Amino acid sequence: MSELAPGLVVDSVTGIDVSLPVAGPGARAYAFLVDWHIRVILALGWFVLGALLYNGRFSLSPPLSTDARWFGAVVAPALAIYFLYHHAVELALRGSTPGKRMAGVRIVARDGGAPSAGALLTRNVFRLVDSLPLFYGVGLITVVLTRDHLRIGDMAAGTLLVFEHAEARLPTPAGDATQVSRLDAAGAEIVAELLERWPALQPEARVRLARQVLTRYGADPAESGTPDDAAWRTRLERLARPR
Repeated sequence: MSELAPGLVVDSVTGIDVSLPVAGPGARAYAFLVDWHIRVILALGWFVLGALLYNGRFSLSPPLSTDARWFGAVVAPALAIYFLYHHAVELALRGSTPGKRMAGVRIVARDGGAPSAGALLTRNVFRLVDSLPLFYGVGLITVVLTRDHLRIGDMAAGTLLVFEHAEARLPTPAGDATQVSRLDAAGAEIVAELLERWPALQPEARVRLARQVLTRYGADPAESGTPDDAAWRTRLERLARPR
């Protein structure tokens, strides 16, 4: 990692290092504020709608006496939306939220891959610690003081917040001009570099690297028996196309 620009370096099978710059306090704060406004709006929206339906008239007033139905139908769901927003959305979007997307950042594991469900849950449980004493005081201090801008939740979960790179596009064969790569930046760079170096590689090196890339990104390198040189290249190009 560079001293001037901290980043996560991901090793690729082709020997090319893909660097993901780590997001600092500014990007984190921007993403958090966007998500905070979204969850407040959603929670208040549920509260208003639930209160109107519960009262059966245009009134948001709670019942005069304690009513479990009011709490269960109006208050509890609104609180759940507010406090479980990050848990649910980050799990559904695999480490992202609307706020993070607007800030151009995402959560990754320390190896640069997608974080596991357990890591995301751990990261969000520790929001209770990061939010102390007020306004994410502990989290802000650790983000400023740690080299990789980590809050306590990131340390416990083994995660980082990094800037998204613009998706790289692979060269597509004639007739496929409308097809674009859906690989992430790291995967697209790996495949693009391998295809570029393809003519200069020895046949055994081509097969070995192609097999590793296909396995790493979920393709079956053993389909259709034993492929020839052209078939390996075609399979790599197909990996980069939309499904």
